[in-house]
Amino acid sequence: MKKLFIIILLSIFITIGFFGCTKKAEKKIITLGAKAFTEGYILGHLASILLSSNGFEVKENFGMQTFIIREALLTSQIDAYYEYTGTAWSAFFKKGYLIRDPIELFNEVNKEDMKNGIIWINRIDFNDTYALAIREEDKEKFGKSLSSLANYVNKNQGKVKFAIDHEFYERPDGFDSLAKFYGIKYSKNDIITMDIGLTYPAIVDKTKGIDVAMVFSTDGQLKKYNLLVLEDDKNFFPIYNPGLAIRKEIFDKYPEIEKILAPLNKVLTSDDIIYLNYQVDVLGKDEREVALEYLKSKGLIK
Repeated sequence: MKKLFIIILLSIFITIGFFGCTKKAEKKIITLGAKAFTEGYILGHLASILLSSNGFEVKENFGMQTFIIREALLTSQIDAYYEYTGTAWSAFFKKGYLIRDPIELFNEVNKEDMKNGIIWINRIDFNDTYALAIREEDKEKFGKSLSSLANYVNKNQGKVKFAIDHEFYERPDGFDSLAKFYGIKYSKNDIITMDIGLTYPAIVDKTKGIDVAMVFSTDGQLKKYNLLVLEDDKNFFPIYNPGLAIRKEIFDKYPEIEKILAPLNKVLTSDDIIYLNYQVDVLGKDEREVALEYLKSKGLIK
């Protein structure tokens, strides 16, 4: 009887040990993608570092263009990546109307993508979209919003010059639509078109006669040239909030991903991402190094 008891006890310990080892041996593996521009890389590294710090083995597949990375997600070549709500709404889902409320847009994008086995989590509240900017020193003259700019322009016809890139000037939802939306009265003589990226140095060089420049709202060059992005106070521009697009299969397996990445939703502001982009694009730092330093500075990793 005693011998039988010892055999049963040993069997229990062996079984517990076996399942304990099996559980310990299970790895949490995820393949992350990232879009092929500075901000895309930074977002990818932020997620990768946080997940790695929380027990995940992260495989990185970074540096893909928009439609390539989307296809990679749909075909399970990657498990997740940060995409922008405005891109999904207009480019992927071909919606011909805008949703100007960022939370509503995020929810609708998530609802639409569920049909593809993709869910969206962890919306980050900065908007990477077209914008108009002025020199910081001119804020007393033009104000800080597009409405105040419109008011000034209409009272000073022909005295304000805009630097606009060719695409934004010509596209149907571009500058002319913006001007009509805000009631800005302008003539073609008030517009100087140029290649994207040249609008930044153009407005800084006062000899060019530029007062307002078309920019991207989270570009690192905003900090380099000390430019002030005018508030889109009537919400003309589409919302481009980043959110993690993740295969439902993976999220169901690892629901803790949402909690792990949630701190980014709370701490990563527009000013923060501009500065992170600036460190890479202007100061020449490595994207992963910048992401790592940021997470440490916020106390999100040791």
